[in-house]
Amino acid sequence: MPWFLENEAAPVAKRKRKLAEPETFRVILLNDHFTTMEFVVEILMFIFRKSEGEANRIMLDIHRQGRGVAGVYPWDIAQTKAEQVHAAARQNEFPLRCVVEKN
Repeated sequence: MPWFLENEAAPVAKRKRKLAEPETFRVILLNDHFTTMEFVVEILMFIFRKSEGEANRIMLDIHRQGRGVAGVYPWDIAQTKAEQVHAAARQNEFPLRCVVEKN
């Protein structure tokens, strides 16, 4: 053993660690009787990066079923998107709400 390694510990076998996938959460937009369909489509396109066609489909789900999944994300991203929705709705004087649920 070279002199510069005399005080070093023997190498430890490297362990392979399995990284778990992060938990995912759904951001769900809730229907109300005041927010316009156009505003919901804009929210879906600009905050959730949906195409116009997909945004219209989700908006109709919200309108017909009372709720619709805007996207599935890790917790911090889902929470941030929900806050962005609420801020945009307040700024435009709409009561649009959304919730974050475990996927």
